[in-house]
Amino acid sequence: MSSATAFEKARADSRAALVGYLPAGFPSVDASIAALRTMVSAGCDVIEIGLPYSDPVMDGPTIQAAAQAALDAGVRITDVLRVVEAVAATGTPTLVMTYWNPVERYGVERFAQHLADAGGAGLITPDLTPDFAPEWIAAADERDLDKVFLVAPSSTDERIAMTTAACRGFVYATAVMGVTGARATTSDLAGPLVARTKAATDLPVGVGLGVSNGAQAAEVASYADGVIVGSAFVRALLDHPGDDAGGLAALAALTEDLAGGVRA
Repeated sequence: MSSATAFEKARADSRAALVGYLPAGFPSVDASIAALRTMVSAGCDVIEIGLPYSDPVMDGPTIQAAAQAALDAGVRITDVLRVVEAVAATGTPTLVMTYWNPVERYGVERFAQHLADAGGAGLITPDLTPDFAPEWIAAADERDLDKVFLVAPSSTDERIAMTTAACRGFVYATAVMGVTGARATTSDLAGPLVARTKAATDLPVGVGLGVSNGAQAAEVASYADGVIVGSAFVRALLDHPGDDAGGLAALAALTEDLAGGVRA
């Protein structure tokens, strides 16, 4: 199921969609499935599953720590696909967010087919731009998978037009220049970036900029179609090491707060 479906449903409710991220395999494969299903039950409209990677140049320390723990535990792409299958079975659009190298090593056609077989909606590719993605674009188009590319405050209008033309599902507006991570204040770069992106496309625009609570989610939801949250969810689990029940309770509470924010 394309992520566009969830954005349409949220728009029909006159609100933004809540997009939640966790890396697969943290704190374990089964625990990450339970965590993501908890986020779905508590109000996430779209799920992003991170593929743990050894050189996460765009991720801040919180996501890096979780991804490294997953790698240390031996998590592989087959495990990621098992998590996708379990979460997609809830009926919630489920995308994989991944650096490009693991997909290339696995085989682009093979990855696209296995992702489709697992019920995945598509890929978010932070370090792959459309002009360097002909193989992925062809494989995704053949299987009707979402292609979510990123735009940033530094993107020119021409670059935004080229990027959004290649997207399917939604456009990911990363409104912070630098690595990921929860922040105390939202970015004043986000609003103008969303406006420029919306001028170029009719696709929904989701914003990721370190949102960590409902008040921040409400602020972003006032101008964006989707509020993307990652580090705050990961932090909820990192703060409860060895306490699965406590971690799930914290995740549920955070999701409910954020889901209230996008409805505010």
